[in-house]
Amino acid sequence: MSEVRVHNLAISLDGFATGDGQSLEAPFGHAGERLHEWLVGTRFFHAADGLPGGTLGADNAFAERHEPGIGVEIMGAGKFGPPGWQDDPEWKGWWGPNPVFHQPVFVLTHRPRASIEMEGGTTYHFVDATPSEVIEQARAAANGGDIRVGGGPTVVREFLAEGLIDYAHIAQVPILLGRGVRLWDGLEALEDTYDIEAVTSPSGITHLTLTAKAR
Repeated sequence: MSEVRVHNLAISLDGFATGDGQSLEAPFGHAGERLHEWLVGTRFFHAADGLPGGTLGADNAFAERHEPGIGVEIMGAGKFGPPGWQDDPEWKGWWGPNPVFHQPVFVLTHRPRASIEMEGGTTYHFVDATPSEVIEQARAAANGGDIRVGGGPTVVREFLAEGLIDYAHIAQVPILLGRGVRLWDGLEALEDTYDIEAVTSPSGITHLTLTAKAR
């Protein structure tokens, strides 16, 4: 059976995966791009943008795991657009007419709308469903591939709380944000259900991996 995975979700030292004050002009609120500078600098990210260069090492090795084997993505409303995007019938996500996914994407929202087919193979499906329900829908659309839960932190937290994630990679960035949306709230004793390992990169990033224990 396909696995449910999280990759390259960045958090601050105090656990925030996005900053306060998200808007069209500031997708990550007051955090800006600070949570993702490590990722943007990797060879994986450079290659995805058609650019030469980029760093190698542990950061790149973890970044590269984002794509292989994935057949579908699940994301929350907060990742798909800024607050209030549901009131804009023309909003089709941050990623332009040819989004980076090239596969089905299930967007969790309490205000579903008709599916949108984009260039390059991406189709957005807007669903009001529980985590377990949307996983079943995603699995049927994944064509045998794995399911990536792409964020944001609220969605990943909900899936972790229900034990639905098989593998998660969390990149802890050495900054303090103080406010925003935290990942770990309500996940007390997560170590009882997940094996947790940490790898520290020379860049200062601590790569945390959570692998579900045998159920």
